[in-house]
Amino acid sequence: MTDEEKAKAIRLARTIASDISLYNEAKIIQGIEQDTFFEALQGEIEEGRELYKSRVTPELYTTTNYFDRAIVDVILARKGRIKSKIW
Repeated sequence: MTDEEKAKAIRLARTIASDISLYNEAKIIQGIEQDTFFEALQGEIEEGRELYKSRVTPELYTTTNYFDRAIVDVILARKGRIKSKIW
């Protein structure tokens, strides 16, 4: 896998995570406040993961964690202002 393929995969993962964040703000806030983020967003995260998986090579999908990192970096890290037991 080339550096360009890796960069494209990272951009795709971050774009999908950004869309999840944009369209599920209330659910995200509630999930963080109640420490149920991954349960509350399970459907959206899995749908995003499937989209990501369908758009990258199988090798890239199985050997990297770009999608998971994007969920943390794009959604959770940006919501650090929300009061929660998890911080």
